[in-house]
Amino acid sequence: MDQSAVQRTLITPEGVDLRLKLATAGQRAGAFAIDFGLLIFIIIIFTLLVVWAGVADFGSGGDGEVVTIIWLLGYFLLRNFYFIVFEMGRRSATLGKRILGLRVVARDGGRLTADAVIARNLMREIEIYLPLSFLFSSGLETSGAADGILVLTGFLWSLVFLLFPLFNKDRLRIGDIVAGTWVLHAPRRKLEHDLASSGHERLERYDFSEEQLAVYGEYELKTLERVLRSDNNETLAGVANTIRAKIGWEHGDDDYDFLNAYYAALSARLERGMLFGNRRMSKYDE
Repeated sequence: MDQSAVQRTLITPEGVDLRLKLATAGQRAGAFAIDFGLLIFIIIIFTLLVVWAGVADFGSGGDGEVVTIIWLLGYFLLRNFYFIVFEMGRRSATLGKRILGLRVVARDGGRLTADAVIARNLMREIEIYLPLSFLFSSGLETSGAADGILVLTGFLWSLVFLLFPLFNKDRLRIGDIVAGTWVLHAPRRKLEHDLASSGHERLERYDFSEEQLAVYGEYELKTLERVLRSDNNETLAGVANTIRAKIGWEHGDDDYDFLNAYYAALSARLERGMLFGNRRMSKYDE
């Protein structure tokens, strides 16, 4: 598949076209493999701690029932909430996705909601964990032709879900279709604080008022960051003109300089607000 096939356009709530690059099936598989390996490692460490606690419990006359419950609860939380917690974070990506420069976004251009994150990750139970559990248990108990058919059925079921991203143009899992999400390849070219630092250097030429900065929130700040890192002059010009019109900025200036300075000023304002417990997630929050 050629490179143009992985380019998609995302329309932000401001009506700005962002040209984005979708993650390949290989990148997504690699990120999942990293996350799965991390989960296995964490579960092994957790199990060793629980076993140590169990030995202590038996030594004090306990029957180990409480320790077993703790292990089952910890395993349940790790398996079901590892992906959800990380993807609901500021980076919208698990550790594996961060390593490979991937992140999850909403296909409608809006903010990635908790409902979407939960939906796409709960579907993983049906896509991966359930068929793998079925295959493992069936493989251990296979003793005849009927069991062999069950194993083959489970294998085909797993194959359909695992290979599904290869057979649709947007490389979507079933979970992505249900949740309305994309996984983008958007590696960070610079550290975030470097982008803000360069913007602060440009702030000497700009004087944004509180009213002009109060127009946007965290979601728009993240969108602006993606625009600044995109190095696309057409996108930079479109976003710069949109923001100028929104805040009533009438001065003529370089698009990148203007956006970088606005990014730094908005980032500083939002950080100050969070220090006092005021968090504005998007322009729609009062």
